[in-house]
Amino acid sequence: MNTTEINGFQIDKFNQYDLIVGKKEGVCPLCSSNRKPQNRKAKCAMYDWERGLGTCMNCNEVFQLHTFKRKGGNDKVYNKPKQIANPLLSNKVIKWFEGRGISNNTLVKMKITEGKEFMPQTGKEENTIQFNYFINNELINIKYRDGKKNFKLVKGAEKIFYNIDSTVGHDYMVIVEGEMDALSFVEAGVSSVISVPNGATINNNNLEYLDNCIDYFENKEKIILAVDQDEAGENLKQELIRRLGAEACYTCDFGVHKDANEFLIHNSRNMLSDVIKNASAVPIENVLTLKDVDDELQEFIEEGFKPGYQIGLDNFDSIFSTYTGQFITVTGVPSSGKSDFVDRMVVGYQLKYGWKTAFASPENKPTFLHAHKLMRKIGDWMPTKEDINTTKWEEVSNVINDNFFFIENERYDLDSVLSKGAQLVKRKGIKCLVIDPYNKVKMNGSAAMSIPDATMEYLTRIEAFAKKYDVLVIVVAHPTKMYKKDDGTLDEPNMYNIKGGGEWYDASYHGILVHRDWENKTVKAKVLKVKFQNLGENGAEAYFKWEPNSGCFIPHEVETKEQIMPWEVG
Repeated sequence: MNTTEINGFQIDKFNQYDLIVGKKEGVCPLCSSNRKPQNRKAKCAMYDWERGLGTCMNCNEVFQLHTFKRKGGNDKVYNKPKQIANPLLSNKVIKWFEGRGISNNTLVKMKITEGKEFMPQTGKEENTIQFNYFINNELINIKYRDGKKNFKLVKGAEKIFYNIDSTVGHDYMVIVEGEMDALSFVEAGVSSVISVPNGATINNNNLEYLDNCIDYFENKEKIILAVDQDEAGENLKQELIRRLGAEACYTCDFGVHKDANEFLIHNSRNMLSDVIKNASAVPIENVLTLKDVDDELQEFIEEGFKPGYQIGLDNFDSIFSTYTGQFITVTGVPSSGKSDFVDRMVVGYQLKYGWKTAFASPENKPTFLHAHKLMRKIGDWMPTKEDINTTKWEEVSNVINDNFFFIENERYDLDSVLSKGAQLVKRKGIKCLVIDPYNKVKMNGSAAMSIPDATMEYLTRIEAFAKKYDVLVIVVAHPTKMYKKDDGTLDEPNMYNIKGGGEWYDASYHGILVHRDWENKTVKAKVLKVKFQNLGENGAEAYFKWEPNSGCFIPHEVETKEQIMPWEVG
């Protein structure tokens, strides 16, 4: 019975309460000692040794039979906050929590503390409530809240979910948007509940705390999203569904109330627990009713098309933008700057929207040189040895390290790239996947298919991936048919010049040509196809000067010469 692992988590201390191992029922380590003498040995608790959980029928608490070693995390070095020496709360704080529906028993259980802390919002020390973040009973971070509703986390400490330890052994978890909401559910008897550390924002692309705790989500049959019922909460909910998978996610309805704590203040504990029991499964993928799209329909009628995502170069942004869940085909003759321009696109998406990108780029090797190209574009400079370990170097390096991921395979194939891309969506939250070039990322079984069929199957799989994970996929495709002009230079290719021809034009959401004018030292980006008129203009062109030091594309105006007709010559 003395196992070393439960649900993939290594046991730190087996049977932490020294209960009778193997017995299915017995005393409760939490409440039995506080019961009347004649009831202290009553078998009020059930033990599930396989799951590592106990359940008490008297106090209604669920407790972990063991302590567990941390799983996952990353190799960054973080600041560690100091443990609060005196956990006793003042009557003033206890009364305040009682006004919010939270009992002292819950405060003790959740290890809430109070004390003085410097708050940057006021510029002085304030009396604060302290929400302590633990992993395996080790203090990892602290959220401070003062009386003016200012918040701060410990600077340089690791960001994790609040109360993450509570999820071990359970087949479900509840995710909320604030510590008060987590306390509210604990008050209502919900055992496995966690909170994001810093609320929700309109842009929730960077969920560092999810990356640091992703292993805790493995094997969860039900992930209930009980976030705030506002725009930021909705965006957080959608990002969590994208990262964790719709098949495991459920959503809650607080009625007229914004969140769990507001619901608890106006209703009973049992009614709040019923909110969890009545959580609705996220709709089945690819099966919709009008009700599922009614909000979007009304928004479209009222506001029209949503603006597309842009890369931050004015002349290109004026002719092209895109949505996620789509893919772009980028083509051009060899050495025309296709990969460079794609790098500039994803750097633009990162700087403008905080997107993370994964590259499957067999030709962009070695990887350190690809990273170097990205550093130049982000920092707008050519780093030298004198720049190493400077402030700018560290800042740019951190942007690269946190937002760009390079898929390394001995032999690239489409299935493995898309599988790795799916993992990176879940673990890192990528919003963009680059395949450069497509002919070096083969599709298994394509040799037995005709070229049109193989091409369409390839692009169909890319489209399915983009839609499923709400990711933008950029595919670099070399032309196989190239023609020379009278002066010996290569003519501009189009999407029909790519192997597979018409299938590329038909299947691609968008097409972009990158073409270098060596004589004038300019680069042209031309829109070959745009699926939706609101996102761009077919045939439109944007010109750039390419800065070799930084690798940056500088918008450039090209003078057009008017054609002189024979009859105008005089």
